[in-house]
Order: sequence, then structure tokens, then C-alpha cells
Amino acid sequence: MTPRARTVWIVVALVSALAAVAAVAWYLTRPAPAPSPTPSGAPTVAPDPSPTPTPPTPSTPPEDPLAGWSLEQKVGQLFMVGVDVSAPQQTSYDAVSRLHVGNVFLAGRSQEGTGPTADLVAGFTALVSPETTNGTPLFVATDQEGGYVQVLRGPGFSQIPTALDQTGLAPSALQADATTWGAELAAAGVNLNLAPVMDLVPEATAAQNPPIGYFQRSYGFTPDAVTSHANAFSAGMEASGVDVTIKHFPGLGRVAENTDTDAGVTDDVTTRDDPSVAVFASGIEAGAAFVMTSTAVYTQIDPSLPAAFSPVVVDGMLREDLGFDGVVITDDVSAAQQVQAWSPAERAVLTIEAGGDMVLASADPGVVEPMVAAVVERASTDPAFAAKVDAAVQRVLAAKERLR
Repeated sequence: MTPRARTVWIVVALVSALAAVAAVAWYLTRPAPAPSPTPSGAPTVAPDPSPTPTPPTPSTPPEDPLAGWSLEQKVGQLFMVGVDVSAPQQTSYDAVSRLHVGNVFLAGRSQEGTGPTADLVAGFTALVSPETTNGTPLFVATDQEGGYVQVLRGPGFSQIPTALDQTGLAPSALQADATTWGAELAAAGVNLNLAPVMDLVPEATAAQNPPIGYFQRSYGFTPDAVTSHANAFSAGMEASGVDVTIKHFPGLGRVAENTDTDAGVTDDVTTRDDPSVAVFASGIEAGAAFVMTSTAVYTQIDPSLPAAFSPVVVDGMLREDLGFDGVVITDDVSAAQQVQAWSPAERAVLTIEAGGDMVLASADPGVVEPMVAAVVERASTDPAFAAKVDAAVQRVLAAKERLR
């Protein structure tokens, strides 16, 4: 190959190489081709769908607070059986061990003092088991008002003055004394006092008022005296771990007979918004865990039924008007003459139907068995009534939690 030809060949090779490089560079940097239109009727490819959101975790249903309770055990929490402190009857023991009754009331009068009383209480608390009360402790109650109404006396218990005499103390002094009296009860195993009385008694007719005024059970005769001193008594008891029961709603201060010994006891004056009712509102606001309903009939409120059996009084006045969500307990409905027109079974069922929570059978523990049986039977066949039973049981159990 001549020198000239070699030169020409080299030039041609370089030009070809540069053209190849330019072609590659154009290919790599060319714009993306526009998409060709989809032919009519041709399927289109949908874009990738968004990820399916994870469904929320179902909320856990609330735990049944009464799971594990038999109907008989639940009903048992709604009764308080009397125990004669001087000669306890087997019927009272059987009420707890066989009928599942969850609360006892020390009744009568004792001069034995703290030790023997604590032994008596221990005999009942020993009956608590998963089979009897579902392992739930008892309310052990008594009447320790003072004066004529003081069940427990003797070594270890103070001689408590009447409520009327207690009114002579400053509220702070009364609270300090009541703290001591409460500690005495607690030492004997008592955790609930069916006191103080908050009935408003007109001073002019106090001597003619058999259940309250005659026995000087009222804290004076004015709303201010009653509220300041009854609430001081309550605060002292509660400071020692003893719950209180304000009584006898909506007031026994105007009746002329005693519901324990007379039938047809009626109050024709007290109204739903009476000052005597406002006195109880003060006790509720102060934190009372229990309210006791009277068995008198109040014609201006509900002329058809005793207060303890009246939905107007319990659900209407206590629950709605006063906003009370604690335990409503009856006055004694076992031997009281005022309620003998109703059978024991009817008394118990009417109490729960009215919105009440606990039936007190203190003077005659023998009526507890038909009472319990009636409530169990009604609850097993009537869902609305069974719901009332459950609501009442939960209020009782909430009150017991306060003492833990």
C-alpha cells in the first residue's frame, strides 16, 4: 500500500469511528417516544391500585363485672340478715352458708364488749367462700347511734350520748368523738353503721313523734343543725373505716306512729321538694355510701306504697332528683307491722322493682328464705327484673370496694 493510500485509509477509519460514537451518543440521549394511541376496544392496563388499608383491630368487649357469679350468689348480695347478738339463731348462719346472703346485721342489745362481739362476727366471716358469697366479704352492720339506740356496749365500747345531746358539741368535736366510736366498731369487725339519723323533726311535735323525736334521735330541729352534726358524725365514722347509712328517707320526723309497731303509718305533709328531703341531699353530697328508706307512706309523694317499695321515692327522688348512686337499703321489712300487709316475697320483689339495692331483715331472720327465693325466681324469668338485680349487685359491690 502506497503512503497516500495508507493515509486515506486511516482518515476513512477515523471518520467511521467518530460516526459510530455519535450514533451511540444520540441513542442514549434521545427523547422517550410518545405512547401510541390504544386501538379502539383494546384493553387498557390499569395503574397499580393503592395498598388496601389494614382493617382496624376489633375493640375488646368490656369484661362482665359479674362473670363467675351464679344468680343465687348475686341475689344473696341484696340481703342483710339479722343476727341476735345475745343468742344468734342457726337461721342467720344458714342464710349466709346456704342462701348466699352477703351481709349481716348485729341486732338486739349486748353488754359483752369488743372481744365477744369480734368472736361473733368471726363466726360469720368464716362462712365467706367461693361457694357462699363468691368470696366477697360481708357487710357487718349494726345500729350504733347512741342513747337509746346503741346495740353494742361493754368493755371497749363508749357510752354514746343521744343524737340530741351530740348536737351540743361543736361539729369538729363530734367528728373527733365519732372517729373514736368508729374505731371501736372496726375493732369488733363491724364495717357499716346504720346511722346517723337525718330525719328533720319539728321541735313543737318532737315528743309526739314516736320513732325519732320521743327517743331524742334527731340532731336538733333545724336543717342546719341536722346537716352539720350528722355529717360530722359520718365523717368520723368513715375516718375509722366504717361506712354510714343516713336514714330514714324521705323523713320520719312528722309521723305520729312507729313503723316497727304500727300499721298504716302515714305522712300527709312531706312533699318531693320538702326541706326534710334537702337535709338528705346534704348527707349524700357529703359522701354517704348508704341511704335507708322508711316504710311510711307519703301521700303527697306516692300514696299507694311505702317509701321503701315506691319507684317514685327510690328511682325518682333518690336516683334522679338527688343523683344518689350508692346503696339504697330498706328499714326492717321482716317484722315491722307497717309492711305485714305484703308477704315476705312481695316485700323483697317490690324493693328491687323500685330501684332499691338491699333488703334488711333484721328482727326476724326466718323470712329471708322466702324473700331470696322470690327474687331468684323473678330474676330467672323476667329479663328486665334481672337487669335491676345486676345493677343493684354492682352498687353493693362498689360500696364494698370502698372498704378494701
